[in-house]
Formats: sequence, structure tokens, C-alpha cells
Amino acid sequence: MLVLEFKVRAKEQQYKAIDEAIRTAQFIQNKCLRYWMDNKGVGRYDLNKYCRVLAHDFKFANELNSQARQSSAERAWSAIARFYDNCKRSPQTHATCSTWGNPKTAVAPLNKGGIKGGMGFPKFKKNCRSVEYKQTGWQLDLKTRKAITFTDKKGIGRLRLVGSYDLHFYQPEQMKRVRLVRRADGYYCQFLISIDVQIKTEPTNKTIGLDVGLSAFYTDDQGKKVDHPKFLRTGEKKIKRLQRQVSRKQKGSNNRKKARQQLAKSHLKISRQRKEFCKRVAYSVIHSNDVVAYEDLRIKNLIKNHTHPHPLLGGEPEGWVNDAAWYQFRVWLEYFGRKYGKVTIAVPPQYTSQNCSNCGKTVKKSLSTRTHVCSCGCQLDRDENAAKNILRRGLSTAGHTGTFGLEPINALGELTSTLTGAILLGQVDSLNKESPVTSLCD
Repeated sequence: MLVLEFKVRAKEQQYKAIDEAIRTAQFIQNKCLRYWMDNKGVGRYDLNKYCRVLAHDFKFANELNSQARQSSAERAWSAIARFYDNCKRSPQTHATCSTWGNPKTAVAPLNKGGIKGGMGFPKFKKNCRSVEYKQTGWQLDLKTRKAITFTDKKGIGRLRLVGSYDLHFYQPEQMKRVRLVRRADGYYCQFLISIDVQIKTEPTNKTIGLDVGLSAFYTDDQGKKVDHPKFLRTGEKKIKRLQRQVSRKQKGSNNRKKARQQLAKSHLKISRQRKEFCKRVAYSVIHSNDVVAYEDLRIKNLIKNHTHPHPLLGGEPEGWVNDAAWYQFRVWLEYFGRKYGKVTIAVPPQYTSQNCSNCGKTVKKSLSTRTHVCSCGCQLDRDENAAKNILRRGLSTAGHTGTFGLEPINALGELTSTLTGAILLGQVDSLNKESPVTSLCD
């Protein structure tokens, strides 16, 4: 699935209509979740049928396209299904979850299971930013392919599309869904196109092992380092100034609203800088190598809480770890690997820094020790030694399944977790953050 995004140009009244459609989609999603919580044995199709009830009871819900209402119900079911899957994967709670029961009474015991961080019980949406239409409720201008008209009763009307993508390459029947997204700097329209992009390239006969870190973005098995851009640290001074301006404004005032808008734009800029950097570096790595091995890191496990830094991170606060964008880099690696027919292998990170890459002996060292020195005579940079171990493990194992997708990103949380047992080239696409539909961005 390919996702093409365009900036939307419209009148102020149309922007308000888009906001109303987004609020309606959020309302339907929350009502479907409440319906599931209050009724035992509710399934996916029951939520779709419940959308008709909501359209009958609420006039503003009836104004939204029927398939857009179903799409909102599918978002609710996506969270419910993920909750069920987490229960099944936890051996301590599988017996409890197998009967499902009333979800409200199941919350307490389920959070004591084997999945760290709880079972992921579905939560009500407080600030939804998008509404998704299926194959009805909108009509693309087939002549110019630079405008789209929404035909439901919300009054969105005709929107002009601004972007460099050419939709003439794709047939209307390939456009499975259309999504309107609100961001800090305006409104966007996304087209979800059913197409598998694969490009054949000449083999390079090269392999590479990557060790990511905070001192350098990554170090490969040859000792080459790529410096970390540290976008958050660069913009931290401006962000703190904008945060102070927000706190000084009176709550509910227009000035506070404007200050919040400026702060949101600053965060959005940093997020886009980070994404483009990861995309460029991953593209370079994939084009230069046939096999790429990297660490299978769990970012959430590296940080214990939001107040105190993890002791293994050398006193680095949580923001610097998130600014490293290790997971986003991995997602781009896997996407480009699939697109260009390269092999990407996720390797468990345990003892990659402690074991000697020359003789395999375990050499204990603290995080502050940046040089690996072994009794066999091997003396390497700590990260280079880890990269060599990662490459060796990657070449000696089939690796395991990872995820595909382009915007983990949390403007859009974290994608589906990885499972062991299959080579990355055979993976399925991951869930996009805005929708239960699988997608890949180009």
C-alpha cells in the first residue's frame, strides 16, 4: 500500500467543515468503544452495524459519509483487536482472556500478565486529527488530478491539492482510501493506493552491521561513524521560549491559541527534520549493501519513566533517546530493503557490546568504557566491536520478522511489535498510526 500526501488549499469555511468531520469521526470511534465495553461478545461487524444506529440517533453523525463512519468503527476495532492479541500472547492471562467476559471487569487481572506495560486496554480518543473515507463520499478531478470534491453532507466541497506527486500514474480504482489530516501547519489529503513498489537493482556484494548509539547515530562494522544531527538539542532553546510564552497567556484566549500554534509548528519541524535524516541515511545504507544487520532495540524498555533517566543510558534524559530516532531509522531500512530487494535482519542486542568480535570471549565493561580491549589482543572502538558482532549474528541466523511503514511516527506511536521466525523480506506491512489499514509511504 502506497500513501501519497498533498497539502490542501481551501476556504476558511471548508477548514471548519473538515474539523467538524474529524470531530464526528472521533465521536463515532468513542461511541463504538463504549458499545463494546457495555455489551458482551461484540465483534467487528457489530460495530459496523452500530454506525447505522448512531446515524439515526445523531443528525451530525448522519451527515458524515456512511463508509467514513465504518472506517471510524474499524479504528475502534483495531484497538480492541490489539488488546485481544496482547492477551493471547501473555501465557499468564490467556485463560482469563479466552472467555473475554465483560471488558470492564477484565481490566484489573489482565494488567498483571506477562506483557510489559499492561495489555493495552483501548482508550477513548481525546484529540483525533484525521477522518478517513473509503471509496465513496469523494470524487477526484480526473482531468487535472489536482482537486478532490467531498460529496457528503458535511459541506467540505472541492479542495485544491498542492504537491509534487502525479496521480495520473494511478487508476481511480487503485485508490482504496482517502484521508484528511489536520496538522499544526495546515490540512493534508492522503491517498492510500493499492500498489506494491519493487525496484530491481544491481547487487553490490557487500554486507554491513550497524550499531546505533547516542554519541554517533550509527557505527558500522568497518568503524565508519555517522554523526547524530541532534535536532531536538538544536531547537531546544526555541522550544523552551515558546513553552514559556504559552504558560504566560491566559487560558482560553486567542493569544494562547496562537502561542500553542507556534509551539506545535516548532515540534512539527523537528519531527520532519528527523524523518528526512533517517530516510536519507537509510536509503544510502540500502543502496550500498545487499545485507544489512541491525539491533532489534525496544525503545520503551530503555527508559523506565518520564522523570529519571535510565542508568544504562549514561544519564541521558528521555528526550535525547527519542531524538535519536532509532526506531524510525529501522522502519526506513526495512521499507527500502523490501522496495529494492535487499535483505534486512534484526539481531537481538544482548551482549553485542560485551562479547569480543575476534574470539567471542565476554569482556565486561561499563557504558563509560568506550574502547573494547580483550586478552586475545583485539582492541577496537566499543561500537565497532558491537557492529561486528551484530553482522556476524545476522549472517548466522534467519533473523526475525520486523515491520514496514513510514510514519511511526508519532505524530502518527509505535507500530506492531516484531515476532521471531522469518526473514525480513517476507514480512507483512505494518499498521499505520492513523488507521487500521496497512500502508507504505513512498
